[in-house]
Amino acid sequence: MINLGSFVATAAAAAIYCASAVQAQNLVFAHLIIGNTASYTQDDALNDIKTAHDAGIDGFALNIAIQDGYTGTSLDNYYAAAEQVPGFKLFISFDYAASTNGYFDPNSVTTYINNYAQKPAQYLVDGKPFASTFEGPNYVGDWTNIKDATNAFFVPDYTSVDPATAANYEQVDGLLTWDAWPNGPTDTPTSDGAFSSALSSAGKTFMMSVSPWFYTNLPGKNWLWRGDNLWHLRWQQVMQYKPQLIEILTWNDWGESHYIAPNPPHDDAYPSGAADYNKPVVHSAWINDLPYYIGQYKNGGAAPAEGSYTPHLTFWYRLSPASACASTNTPCNAPYQSQTDGASCDLDEIYFTVFTGQQATVHISIGGQAQPDQTASSAGLYHGSIPFNGNLGAVTISASLSDGSTLGPVTGPEISNSCVAGWNAWVGGS
Repeated sequence: MINLGSFVATAAAAAIYCASAVQAQNLVFAHLIIGNTASYTQDDALNDIKTAHDAGIDGFALNIAIQDGYTGTSLDNYYAAAEQVPGFKLFISFDYAASTNGYFDPNSVTTYINNYAQKPAQYLVDGKPFASTFEGPNYVGDWTNIKDATNAFFVPDYTSVDPATAANYEQVDGLLTWDAWPNGPTDTPTSDGAFSSALSSAGKTFMMSVSPWFYTNLPGKNWLWRGDNLWHLRWQQVMQYKPQLIEILTWNDWGESHYIAPNPPHDDAYPSGAADYNKPVVHSAWINDLPYYIGQYKNGGAAPAEGSYTPHLTFWYRLSPASACASTNTPCNAPYQSQTDGASCDLDEIYFTVFTGQQATVHISIGGQAQPDQTASSAGLYHGSIPFNGNLGAVTISASLSDGSTLGPVTGPEISNSCVAGWNAWVGGS
């Protein structure tokens, strides 16, 4: 999956304004790549669902590509497993970009939607089965007949189209934005305001994306977008824009390093070549942050009540300084953007967030060398970072809280001059 800002797409049918009478409200989904589940059993699907549900995620967006022969089996597994977790919802996201010429046969789309529309776990809006896409705006006209045949509530990702244009396609009931990563050496993406405004004017649903990281180094596909503080800052943008829905990118896209799921139960889940920079670095500690962030989102942006989340700290960093990974020739930004050296985007720093209602002081050492303490200016959620400063070795972190309690210490793997996992991040926590 990639941000396809380079596509200059035009609709196959006229774009006529038609506001949706109904909008979805305040749910959080995670994008799950069915293409990475060929060997998954129903029990594997259930483990994914339970892990997500326990963190406050409301459901999965199940990404499917037209060419995968095991799609039906995997969808069956997830829909059946979800019935065992009350309240957990699913919908299908049709991956047009993964198909030849960006085309997904509309008859297949109709069949998939209708096959699962009556399942207990299907996400419905006003009784309509929710459906989405990754790209495909050239075929928006197909959705006139698809919606007639399925009664779908349609919220696609058409990020490659101007927001004002896409928001007024008569076939869409809302839009998902895929711009979850910043352009170049900046901290956050900037397109949400345009999407929010266009969709508000059209009376349609705004589904905003949140992602922690991006790095890919596969044949013909090698770049990064700045991660660094993104996981924390993107959630703050959620509080700013207050979208009706959120989609976390992603649960299990191992090829692009924005997974938050635990390492997969089957090695064939990794795309060829991706395990080298995914398997050594877990991201699942980011899941621990979701009860706070999701609670804050559903609380209108106000800090969730103590007791609704577990106080903890989360920290992440790359296992090598930028100079050690120069041989990867990984640029910052995708090929359709203005590219610069990767080191200009991802900084050599250790990032941390303390989830607490107390005032926190964070203590970090690298290779046994204590770094300057970092103290929050006030009580509550505290995010910060410190530079490597040329230090190598294991990273140990703890937080002293104003009530006298301590989070940690926790020790993560060493920073070394070997390019262990390229530009991917290791994530840990207390």
